[in-house]
Amino acid sequence: MRLILFLCCCIAASLAQAAELYRWVDAEGKVHYTDQPPPPSAQKVEEKNLGNNSIDTSELPYATRQAIKKSPVTLYANDCGEPCDQARDHLVRRGIPFTGKNPQTSPADAEALKKLVGAAYVPVLVVGSAVSKGYEKGAWDAALDAAGYPRSALVKKAGPVPDAKEQPATAQKPVPVHPWSQR
Repeated sequence: MRLILFLCCCIAASLAQAAELYRWVDAEGKVHYTDQPPPPSAQKVEEKNLGNNSIDTSELPYATRQAIKKSPVTLYANDCGEPCDQARDHLVRRGIPFTGKNPQTSPADAEALKKLVGAAYVPVLVVGSAVSKGYEKGAWDAALDAAGYPRSALVKKAGPVPDAKEQPATAQKPVPVHPWSQR
């Protein structure tokens, strides 16, 4: 009984640290669970990617790492057009690592956004406990500056931004907030 409990704890601990988990059967028919790729002779190999929604900070400057600890950045956006595109571009241009949430595709994100700002409006920037509803360059820069984020990208890697545009936004004027529910 203790051995089983110990093995379960070991597997749980390795799962918490591993990004990939392999399940495979050896030549004797024993099932193995490892975070290392199995040998070529393995049978019935299954690979599980246990990716997470964390920001890799290992290559970031010290000031940025400190700002992330103190005031993480979350962007609520979807395909609302120019305002959402400008919002993403702004964070990428400054090299700000952020967590992207799409309330249009995730009911949990939609509910969190409604609790945060009282409606389903995008884009919304959250820097620590500061919330900026709608994209407005000056307000966003003020919130990011107050949190200690650098003014310009010090490293080329920014994100995670899976759907960011390559070209920076050309318009820098404030734009009205558009409810995604009206699109």
